[in-house]
This record gives sequence, structure tokens and C-alpha cells, in this order.
Amino acid sequence: MRPKKHKTTGSNDLFRARLDQIINMKHELVLLAGKVDWDWIDGEIAPLYSENGRPGIETRFMIGL
Repeated sequence: MRPKKHKTTGSNDLFRARLDQIINMKHELVLLAGKVDWDWIDGEIAPLYSENGRPGIETRFMIGL
């Protein structure tokens, strides 16, 4: 099965820091991740997913590994 899309709510949690407050947003890997067209990559590998079984792991996570 294809991975499910995560929806961002935009609501701030009082007791959690957002990731952009923790990491250096000027780091090379953060800048590179912003330039990659993740939707295009998802579309290219979509035919490789099966309709049966457990949901797949997100493309961005797998590439990051």
C-alpha cells in the first residue's frame, strides 16, 4: 500500500518545540531537502507499491535512511 500523506495542522503544542526551532535551518541538508521535489519522486515510485499489505513507509524517510 502507498504511504499516507501527513497533514500539518499548524497548531502549536504548548509543551513541544517545533523542529525548525531545534535544528539549524541553514544547514546544507535542510537546504537540500527544500529543493527536492518530493511529490515528483512519490509519483515516480507509486507504481512499485502493492495494493495489499501494510501501508508503505514514506519516500522521504526511506531516502533519508
